[in-house]
Amino acid sequence: MTAPVLNLDDGASIAYRRTPGRPPALVFCGGFMSDMTGTKATALEAFCRERGQAFVRFDYRGHGESSGAFEDGTIGLWTGDALAVIDRLTEGPVVVAGSSMGGWIALLAALARRGRVRGLVGVAAAPDFTRRMVEEEFDDAQRAALARDGRVAIASPYDPRPYVVTRRLVEDGNSRRLLDAPIPLSCPVRLLHGMRDESVSWKTSLRIAERLEGADVAVTLVKDGDHRLSEPADIRRLLAAAAELSALAED
Repeated sequence: MTAPVLNLDDGASIAYRRTPGRPPALVFCGGFMSDMTGTKATALEAFCRERGQAFVRFDYRGHGESSGAFEDGTIGLWTGDALAVIDRLTEGPVVVAGSSMGGWIALLAALARRGRVRGLVGVAAAPDFTRRMVEEEFDDAQRAALARDGRVAIASPYDPRPYVVTRRLVEDGNSRRLLDAPIPLSCPVRLLHGMRDESVSWKTSLRIAERLEGADVAVTLVKDGDHRLSEPADIRRLLAAAAELSALAED
């Protein structure tokens, strides 16, 4: 069944699935080149439906069923998509959960909507990954191609097709870095990270925790966990964090 879409003022359409229910609404932000059909998104949806809690999952533009080309996307553009979902598809307090890049989006969205976002769950959260990717993961030839052509194709460990990183994505992402200064969020935050994550170091979650200004921040490290954290035990940890923060948001 085709997903409903949220039509934005600039002509873009954001595909989403919404479960009606009581507040706080739980909003899930997916990762880089992911869509809303993943294990974590659908597990959270089933969890909220069983509890009678409102839930929304969605595709950023250029992802899944949403309009646009992936190569045209930026961190700022995708954060705008998340904010449109929060503003137009939810009411009252919100808990935001984000996986990988979605953890960065969730942090940016929470900063932009501090009055409404009452809790945040990060799964292998990857703020500032654009800088790390270019400085630490690209080789000299890839950095030269990005500078010369404005784009470079990168092999993905999760997809047989390469993905394209653009200079616009990198420059926009670098303008939205969070880890170089305190992060002025006071809502409760739970960060889950696998210690066998080969895409985003688990030390990133410790750095996020250090930077967050709020006191109610906890990091859970999963010794055998990979980047996706989609095993049954990982999903149970995610649902427990969502339940805890939802209860706190109700108070």
